[in-house]
Order: sequence, then C-alpha cells, then structure tokens
Amino acid sequence: MKISSSTTPAALAALASSIKVWGRELGFAEIRIADIDLAAAEAGLQAWIEAGHHGEMDYMAAHGMKRARPAELVPGTCRVIAARMDYLPYRAASCDAPAADWRAVEAQRLQQGDAAVVSVYARGRDYHKVMRQRLQQLATRVEQAVGTFGYRVFSDSAPVMEVALAQKAGLGWRGKHTLLLSREAGSMFFLGEIYTDLALPVDAPVADHCGSCSACIDVCPTQAITGPYRLDARRCISYLTIELKGSIPVALRPLIGNRVYGCDDCQLACPWNKFAQTSTLDDFDVRNGLDGATLLDLFAWSRADFEQRLEGSAIRRIGHESWLRNLAVGLGNALREAPADGAAVIVQALRLRADDASPVVREHVAWALAQRQPAA
Repeated sequence: MKISSSTTPAALAALASSIKVWGRELGFAEIRIADIDLAAAEAGLQAWIEAGHHGEMDYMAAHGMKRARPAELVPGTCRVIAARMDYLPYRAASCDAPAADWRAVEAQRLQQGDAAVVSVYARGRDYHKVMRQRLQQLATRVEQAVGTFGYRVFSDSAPVMEVALAQKAGLGWRGKHTLLLSREAGSMFFLGEIYTDLALPVDAPVADHCGSCSACIDVCPTQAITGPYRLDARRCISYLTIELKGSIPVALRPLIGNRVYGCDDCQLACPWNKFAQTSTLDDFDVRNGLDGATLLDLFAWSRADFEQRLEGSAIRRIGHESWLRNLAVGLGNALREAPADGAAVIVQALRLRADDASPVVREHVAWALAQRQPAA
C-alpha cells in the first residue's frame, strides 16, 4: 500500500530511523533527510551560470532552475533522503602507509615530477555505479517495508543540487572550496540522494566550521577558488582534465603539474580532512596501481589497454584522447625539470605520439616537447 501524507508522524519517524539503519548496513556512512525548499540557493546558481563559471558543462544550464526545484524534476517529491559514502581506501596499494598518513603520501607524490597523480576518488570502481546500486537497494528495502511509493535515486547523474541538499539535511556544511565538509569525515566522501514522496521527518542542518581558514583558497594551483564559496570551474584542474573537451588553455598547462585526472589539493590542505574516514567497501580499493603509476607508464597504454584496464572506472568516461592529452601536459611539465637522462626518455615517449591520429593529442604533445630546456 502506498504511504500517503495521512500516515501518522510516529510511523514516519520510525521509518526514517529504519532507513538510517538500513543505510549503514548497505555501506553508507550516514543517512539524513531534508525537505526540498532550495529557494535560497537559486540566486547563487543563476549568478554562477550567468557568469559562465560552468565553462563547457552545458548540462549545468540546460535545465534552468529545475536543479533547485526537486519537485519539478520528479513530480510528487516532498523529501530527499541524502546519503554519504566514504571512499578513502584503507591502505594505499603502493606503500605500507596507513590511511591516517594519506595526505602526506599524496603531497609527496605531487612533488615527484614523473608521478601520474589521479584523484583519490577515481582510483577504484566508478562511484556512480556503486552509489546508485546501493541507493536502489535502500529504496527496495523501504518498498518491502511500506509498499509501493514514489522515488528516484541519484548520484551525480541528473540536475540535482547535491551539496545544497546534503547541507540542508545536516550531512555537513559547504566549505569555502564549495565541497561538503563534515566534522567527523572531512570531505572524502560521495553524495547520493533518493527523491521521495514519503513525508519523512527532516533533520536539522549543522553549523559552518570553516571559520577564518583559507587554506583551500590559498593552495589552489590555478586560483580557481576565486573567493570563499566561489569556484570558477573554467580554471579548476578537475574541470580541465575531466569535463573540458579539446584543448587545455596554454596558460594553465604549467599549473596543472602532474595531475592527470582531477585534483585533490584543496582537500589535502583542508584541516578537517585529518578526520577523513576510510571506506568500508572494497569497491574503492585502488586498481591498476593508480596510486603509484608514472606518467610514462600510463602514456604507453594503447587505446585497447585504456578500455580494458579502466573498465568499471570513472576515468574511462573521458576517453583515450583526453587521457593522452592530460598525460602529455604532465610529461611536458616533467620535462621542464627533468635531468638529461630523464629528459631523453620523456622526449622519446612523446615523439612516439607526435603523429597521433588525434589533433588534440598532437597539439599537446608538441607543446610538451617544446618544454625541453636547451642545453646550457
């Protein structure tokens, strides 16, 4: 039987408590519930889009204000079940350092010019799949308990204001880098939602605890965080290496360093990430040695290698062309600082792709080769 708005508050409160328990059983670190009033977020969203800060992410503007109006996206929605899932691997696959030392390990790799730095979240299984499957299992559990009800699950997969909803539900607060922060878990987690027509009791939001800290703003390599709570995606390394198609702006290439898929710098600098929680799921264990790979290792992958090795990975979504583009930029930056013997190996690898079928790859390889410093 369909749960309706006439269901008693006590029954709905009991159901909400059960949903939180079931969520933990399914691997979610925390489940909380929000109403759907995002009117306060509309002006900021509109201004961000009008400023062009979304870059080529046309999908951000395509649905107008539907992103901030859940009931327009899924008619009948009156509540959002917001979920947090931690993704930090328990132990780095390429070393014996426990997860507590993860920030030091990551900071060290950023200083190794030949290292290919892939954002921590992308080293295991594609989170879209993990989150949606687990959210669907949670929805099915609810359906078994209450009968047919209206719902739809999301995880970074539709016009949904995930951070705003998670903040409203009390999963955390929006940090100055625009990511959600939790006092118990930092920011190393994924968010997902179940839009539902069940009038569940809502949870209270939590206070902002960034204070006067500006570590994330100060550390951003490309100054993409233009001020507290303001991000110009067009300068963000995650956008440049994942969302942007075609050529990366020349002026930004040296600032990308050896980051070839995403960027964690603002999260590494955030003091709250000393509380980052390790995942309870093996889905986010490191695959293909992506926490210790070199630029040369990954640049040597053929298209078939790329497709096969990254099957089930979020990285595969960008395609082999963008993968090689990103790696070429990293190699160019490494070449600028490499000793003579190391430079020779990099040049050789780049020249092997100088005539690549892709004009984008050719352009970035040519740029990379031009970074070689002339002999003194």
